[in-house]
Amino acid sequence: MKKQVLLSSLLAGFCLLAQAQNGDISKDVETDEVVVTGTRNKSDIRHLPMTITTVNRLKLIESNRTSVLPTLTEQVPSLFVTSRGVMGYGVSGGAAGGISLRGISASSGQLMVLIDGHPQYMGIFSHPIADVYQSLMADKVEVLRGPASMLYGSNAMGGVINIVTRKMMEDGVKNDLNVGYGSYNTLQSEFTNRVKAGKFNSVLSLSYNRTDGHRKNMEFEQFGGYGKVGYDISDNWKAYADLNLTHFNATNPGTIQAPILEGDQWITRGAVSAAIENDYGKTSGALSFYFNWGHHKINDGYTPGPESGPQKAYYLSDDSMMGFSWFQSVQLFEGNRLTGGIDFQHIKGHAWNESRATREVTNTYADKSLNDIAGYVDFRQDITSWFTVDAGLRVDHHSQAGTELVPQGGLSFRLPKDAQIKAMVSKGFRNPSIREMYMFPPQNDELKPERLMNYELSFTQRALNGALSYGLNLYYIKGDNMIQTQRVDGKPRNLNTGEIENWGIEGNIAYRINESWSVNGNYSYLHMKNPVLAAPKNKFFAGVNYSHNRWGFNTGLQYINNLYTAVGDNPQKENFVLWNADVNYKLADFATLYVKGENLLAQKYEINAGFPMPKATFMGGIHLTF
Repeated sequence: MKKQVLLSSLLAGFCLLAQAQNGDISKDVETDEVVVTGTRNKSDIRHLPMTITTVNRLKLIESNRTSVLPTLTEQVPSLFVTSRGVMGYGVSGGAAGGISLRGISASSGQLMVLIDGHPQYMGIFSHPIADVYQSLMADKVEVLRGPASMLYGSNAMGGVINIVTRKMMEDGVKNDLNVGYGSYNTLQSEFTNRVKAGKFNSVLSLSYNRTDGHRKNMEFEQFGGYGKVGYDISDNWKAYADLNLTHFNATNPGTIQAPILEGDQWITRGAVSAAIENDYGKTSGALSFYFNWGHHKINDGYTPGPESGPQKAYYLSDDSMMGFSWFQSVQLFEGNRLTGGIDFQHIKGHAWNESRATREVTNTYADKSLNDIAGYVDFRQDITSWFTVDAGLRVDHHSQAGTELVPQGGLSFRLPKDAQIKAMVSKGFRNPSIREMYMFPPQNDELKPERLMNYELSFTQRALNGALSYGLNLYYIKGDNMIQTQRVDGKPRNLNTGEIENWGIEGNIAYRINESWSVNGNYSYLHMKNPVLAAPKNKFFAGVNYSHNRWGFNTGLQYINNLYTAVGDNPQKENFVLWNADVNYKLADFATLYVKGENLLAQKYEINAGFPMPKATFMGGIHLTF
């Protein structure tokens, strides 16, 4: 209650300040960044009450990383991704790639990853798989910090990571080839072809990545591909279809305290979608269909010793999610935007054991299907030239968990000197997964959705003709009905009994000093009443970029404090500082050489308990454009 009163008092003060300074506001303020994640249609970020961080392609590729997630960890306050080695996150036992945002975890299905607005989680475990999100496909990534369930439904209770895919903008053909080799026999390679011919455009990206790993039995190999074709039917109508396909083979070596053998994983994930979009200025919208699928084959391995031996069966699962999404946005009158939409999802999961010797099914854990249908409406209105109100409501019906009402509301104040104040109240929720309801001894088919409320206040400003930008956020999260496993009559059972109470501060700053030099940084503080894994109390990043003639250089220092690697009766915490750097030299217009180093301070640390991270690693490579 005290935190809510504090936020209300601050908001009232900001309102008075805005009214007092309204006469000084110029009508010719430079248009700010355009985003799609906060409203589904392209919108000026200044008019939206939520907090959205955009990481563009230049930032995503400047460190020559195969995954978008390490860059997001550096660039987005309060976001953290677990890791276990040089390359690859894996699944099942020993897996990394757990994403947390403000202490809300994607590993529990509470944070949603989208590709062009389409959800990427699957049926059984209801969470994203980190190895799918490769840099080769991304034009930019938009991260909405805070609940987005009003627009995107279940699993967006903590926020959204939306990967906006690449597109060729001008007529012609462009090819990019990036090959690098480094520590622990690590190879990364990527080829991208982009074409635009009149109304037709296409993108095709292929990748192959592998490593021996910094520990024995930690090999990782990945094959990836992304393809997209688009056609401009007219000035107002466009259509596209795309396919994202990833297969990886990963090995879990176990913890250093309890190593295992044959901890092998063979994972295939795919997503295909098609959409038709319209844009008439005062009205715009889209109708899209998508189908996500996955096949997983896992050997849990065994601990070496005379009393143990190889597993007699594999764990296998197939899951999928088929859905469609329709929305239309219309400007009814000046300064107004009304958006309405319908979402439908058919979620399916099948899990079983298969004998290694006979390939026969020895046990079936689940074979279930669930449906979810929802409708939503969002209303945004400019009350004055400096004040915007936004309100929305979603009605979501799940075939097992029932109906959920999801409200959202916010205010946006545009002050003099390109400053903004935003206030936001939003609800997030997550429906229980097939695993929680139907699989293994804790299952409970009477589970209800998890829920939370988020209260947020933010200030941002651009200065020095846009060369300097900075911002500060305050938030408070209160949640209940969290699904936890407890003992009932001596037996484990999943129950809606957990709570969340988090609050924190986020700050960011970026300054372009001149044409050659730029710096950026961010800081986040997180207080959790009930600590969770992979959510550091303090997270700080500072980066420097330099570019002149043929030379380019970027470096970053990240500080992580009070990161829980284990909770419960014997909690464990980690503190560490990571220094990374990348140097590149342009041999010719079509060829750039690069060398990069990570953990240059050779820090000894863990992110997953029992999985020590590698010390300093290096890679060199070449990037060709033709």
